[in-house]
Amino acid sequence: MSMRKTRIVCAVMAAALATAAAYAESAAGRKFEWTTKSPEAKELLKQLQLRIENFQVGPENLELAKKIVAADPRFAMGQYYLSAVQATPADAEKEYLKAKEMAKNASDGERRFIEGMYYARVNQGLEFKKCIEPLEALAKDYPGERLVQVILGQLYQGDNQAEKARIAFEKTQAIGPKTARVEAFLANDDLLKGRYAKARATYESVEKSLPKGSVPFVIRFGVTFSHLYEGHVDAALDSLRTYLAEYKTNRLDTQFPEVFIYNAMARIDLENGRLEEAMKNYEKGYESVPGSNLPDDQKQVWLGRLHHGKARTLAKMGKFEEAWAETETIKKMIEGGGEPAKQYWPAYHYVAGYVNLEKGDYAEALEHLKQADMNNPFDTLLLARAYEKLGQKDEAKKTYQKVVDSQWPGIERPLAYPEAAKKAKSL
Repeated sequence: MSMRKTRIVCAVMAAALATAAAYAESAAGRKFEWTTKSPEAKELLKQLQLRIENFQVGPENLELAKKIVAADPRFAMGQYYLSAVQATPADAEKEYLKAKEMAKNASDGERRFIEGMYYARVNQGLEFKKCIEPLEALAKDYPGERLVQVILGQLYQGDNQAEKARIAFEKTQAIGPKTARVEAFLANDDLLKGRYAKARATYESVEKSLPKGSVPFVIRFGVTFSHLYEGHVDAALDSLRTYLAEYKTNRLDTQFPEVFIYNAMARIDLENGRLEEAMKNYEKGYESVPGSNLPDDQKQVWLGRLHHGKARTLAKMGKFEEAWAETETIKKMIEGGGEPAKQYWPAYHYVAGYVNLEKGDYAEALEHLKQADMNNPFDTLLLARAYEKLGQKDEAKKTYQKVVDSQWPGIERPLAYPEAAKKAKSL
């Protein structure tokens, strides 16, 4: 699973909780009716929602969700929330399927929402795009339901539909109440439109409003991206180091290993020539995986990512034989992984193309990169480089422009955009 998918899954899971305004009395339009008659369950749900709106995550949320279910074991949305705060993907899916079964006896809106989120909540959200259509229909029938809009905004972001995401988040704020979380989501739109200082100012303003103990993923990575766009590498890394400290202080590493933070730092180091630091971060990040509570298949994915990062770093170091050995290891892992591993072939072609580019074998690099993920702006950047090296100026210019036009929400765009923007103008 790519970092982007990881990020999408995390975002969708978090957004599923971000419904504090479900109780907003001032909202116009039809809203959901919760099926529970338990005042305690409703009050506990409000408390959990408030924590999530303030970027407060961790074991405390799981305990609150358990109390909601205990207060009313038949409350489908309570069970849904329990699934959303589970520590492992396997437990999350198991608890979600219980909620889906319970939803058959829930109110129309509650049932359709839980059922509509199926593809975001199973198989680690790999087919999350299939949730968009049923939630769009739900939004039409329940125009005053904030939950639907905030979820749609996250799904649109994950599907590179930035303008639709912005509209959904603005509707979320209009329904009210306005929250720091959604304000941070809206700042992402400023990043895509080149308003980096404005986005950063919003993130910093939102941070000041948060209670102690918050762990604001959206803010820390947003600030990181804003600095990457402007070429401020040290500032970008500092934001991630701050997030790493917050993540560990609040014991989130007991739920999911901090490897994804280290990998982001390694990626920044690598693409900015800090090769020794990149290798150390890839290796340090993976150290958190073997002893974690991740299922074995996900541990294998992160092992593959370690080989992937090492291959690219070794290639940058000019150690091409070692880099290709790592690349071949990835290929063997995919070949031996059966049907579930086939989704990683584009990642193999990406690293094979990367190594060949660094080695100067541009024709071979091009053949691999044509089979990489062309929705990913960094993969696309490499393809443009290959075209340029082979003297195919028109194809290179067109491909660089695709990077510029991308609405990709992850770290790959801020890493690729500055170079692509210059090349698209100069070629």
